[in-house]
Amino acid sequence: MWQPFLDWVAAAAQDIGVAATPIIGSIPARNWWDADYRRKNLPNTVHTDDRPGAPETHVWWAGNQNEIGIFWHGYQSAWLPAALLKKDQQERLDDALFTASRHWPVALHFNKGLAGAPSEEVEAARDTAMNPAVLDAFALAIIAGGRPATYLSIPGHAPDLGVARKNAGKIDQSMAELRKIAPDAGSYVSETNFFEPSWQRSFWGPNYPKLRAIKAKYDPDGLFFVHHGVGSEDWSADGFTRLTAR
Repeated sequence: MWQPFLDWVAAAAQDIGVAATPIIGSIPARNWWDADYRRKNLPNTVHTDDRPGAPETHVWWAGNQNEIGIFWHGYQSAWLPAALLKKDQQERLDDALFTASRHWPVALHFNKGLAGAPSEEVEAARDTAMNPAVLDAFALAIIAGGRPATYLSIPGHAPDLGVARKNAGKIDQSMAELRKIAPDAGSYVSETNFFEPSWQRSFWGPNYPKLRAIKAKYDPDGLFFVHHGVGSEDWSADGFTRLTAR
């Protein structure tokens, strides 16, 4: 499946550089979370908890190794609509991705958009609280960065706030380039900006009014509270002071 693309990249060596050898893996879906299967067949994809007595099922993705103890400088995401793949939009998409990458690396997670999925899967997802932008997104763009192994109590591992703010600014600039071509893209609530300014629209889109009404009906006293969760605009940042009258 990938060979035509790899051949095209190889033929354009004067214009395109490959930073690392492509890794293309295939695994039965039933074994995706099977720790023993991965250790035997794809040992480089997981790390095993080597503490004495740790269960054999305790593994984590190798790709997340760099996130252990991380102090995030910035973390943002955006659903990229499939309309950007049309012939008359491809140059805009190319330019935006390139310009964004001049500020900070951009990762495209194709497994997190539903464009092209079977209609029954799209309809099932439509009947959830997620921002409907996911339904016709071909990928989730994630722009993030931070310093791993950051601990206030360990000398040499304290966060460098100057560097963090500088990097946060670059991440903002990078995402701003993608927002120019997808201003209504929304963001994935599980991988998003802690400081998302329009979080109601970004996380849930047109579903928010209905979610707000459900929250008011079943939790009128705000017992369940989370940062930028449904109804959190009624409360102070610490969740202890109601800002709006019931």
